[in-house]
Parts: sequence; C-alpha cells; structure tokens
Amino acid sequence: MSDKPSSFLLNRRQALGLIAVTAGGGVFLPATAGAQQASPYAGLALFDNGAGVCAITPEVTEGPFYFDPKLERADITEGKKGVALNVRLQIVDAACRPLDGARVDIWHCDAQGAYSGYPGQGDGQDVDTSGLTFLRGWQKTDANGIVSFATIYPGWYRGRTTHIHFKIFLTDNSVMTGQMFFPDSLSEQIFTTVAPYNDRPGRRDTSNARDGIARQAGPLSQAALREKAEAYEAMMVVAVKAA
Repeated sequence: MSDKPSSFLLNRRQALGLIAVTAGGGVFLPATAGAQQASPYAGLALFDNGAGVCAITPEVTEGPFYFDPKLERADITEGKKGVALNVRLQIVDAACRPLDGARVDIWHCDAQGAYSGYPGQGDGQDVDTSGLTFLRGWQKTDANGIVSFATIYPGWYRGRTTHIHFKIFLTDNSVMTGQMFFPDSLSEQIFTTVAPYNDRPGRRDTSNARDGIARQAGPLSQAALREKAEAYEAMMVVAVKAA
C-alpha cells in the first residue's frame, strides 16, 4: 500500500445514510451541499458568509498526549497511512469576527490508535512512539481566521470516541483547548472496511454518546464532514473569548 493517505470515499447511497445522525454524532455533508445549507450548526455559515452571534465553544481536557514539536506545517501526516482528511478550523470571537494570526495546534492518534511521542500505548501498552512527531503540527490563522491541515482520519483507543485535539493561542497567556468529534456512522464504516484501520483486532468500545468528554463538549464540537474528490473535509467553527 502506498504511503500516501488513501482517498477512500463513501458512495452516494452510503453518504445519504450518514446525513441524518443523532445529536452529538456529527453530520456528513454531501459533496454538492454548502455548509450553510446542509449543516445543523449555524456557525459553519461563517466559512461562506460570516455575520451572526457565535456561542463560545466549550473547552475540554487537553489529555495526556500533548507536546509542542515546534513544527509549523500544513501537512502533518509524515507518511502515516489512512483515509485522507483535510481539517479546517475557523477561529472567531463571540461576535463572529475572524481572528487573524492566532496559533492553532492540532494532534491526534493514527489509524491504530497511537499518538506520536509517548511510550506505553496500544491495547497491550507495548507501543512506544517516543521521539516521533507524526500527526502533530501548528499554523497561524489567515485573515479569515482559518487554518487547514492535511492529515488522516483518526483511529480510536480504548475508552475514547474518535477525536482530534486542538489548542488555540491568542497570546502566550490566553489559550483555549478543545476537541473535534466525528460522526459515529462514518467512523464505523471506515474502521470496519478500510485498511489499516480494519487490520486492528476488536472493535472500538466507545461511541460519541458514551464518551464523557464528547458529551461535555456538546454539538458545537462536532465536525461537519464534506466529501471532496481526494479527501474528506472536516470543518468546525471555534468561537473563543477575546484575550
């Protein structure tokens, strides 16, 4: 298999089956749908039009696997295999004004559920990725408050639903920490039918509804997924308190 992330995409019938999902389960947007038209999250209209009042995105735990690899980059895959995913975050204030120049870090596990940089991972706690930096990086927002990262669809590990971590630095002393969550139906489809996700024995043990952190984060932290020609696109507007 090539080191390039696979461009696996659901066919039209599968995609339609994922549009209507439960609250807290995320949403899947067909390739032809605009974010404003199809998303239940009104804030996603910002990607196209702006305006409105933005509810502050709930903060949640950083988790045990953060470190700063000092890597400013748009592509964080480092050759990791998996379903290609473009993550787009738009950072705004409570009045929906885009925040230019904010630093945004993201990090997440690979298709087998391991993070870079830490020992004692995996189902047997025998996976050691010390010294590695895959699936981590940071960028600064543009004039529209947007950052985009090329990565792979995250896998899972015991006790947690599928997610991506992010940190937003408005200043050195003003930091917002959150997580992005994904539709359970899409995750199940990928994990059971696509390599290398389905090379892993067993099935994930935690859905969005059973994940306490996902429940704490609520619907504002659910990604809107859109089908593109070469990758899925995960979009989320993050409203933060002014520094």
